[in-house]
Amino acid sequence: QVQLVESGGGLVQPGGSLRLSCAASGFTFSNYVMRWYRQAPGKERELVASINIVGGTYWADSVKGRFTISRDNAKNTVYLQMNSLKREDTAVYYCNAWASRGAYWGQGTQVTVSS
Repeated sequence: QVQLVESGGGLVQPGGSLRLSCAASGFTFSNYVMRWYRQAPGKERELVASINIVGGTYWADSVKGRFTISRDNAKNTVYLQMNSLKREDTAVYYCNAWASRGAYWGQGTQVTVSS
């Protein structure tokens, strides 16, 4: 069955770094746009970054210059490298796989930025 499993979240101090991973299985990973979303308490889920099937990328203005999205089709994994983390980056981060035929979601991983 389809699975998206996020990992790498945790507690980090402001200015620190984390790398999130999302391991995919059960579908043809290379045919899907991969996205990272986040949802902070009391806020709507928002798109953070996206990478398409040819490697084109998009970042939300709030994370430009600090976050990098990448994918390894051989490992069926998408990454989110987060640097210079701020308190406002605290949220549950979700992995999403999208194609015209459908979309899948991971269960989320908590990122907390606090001193």
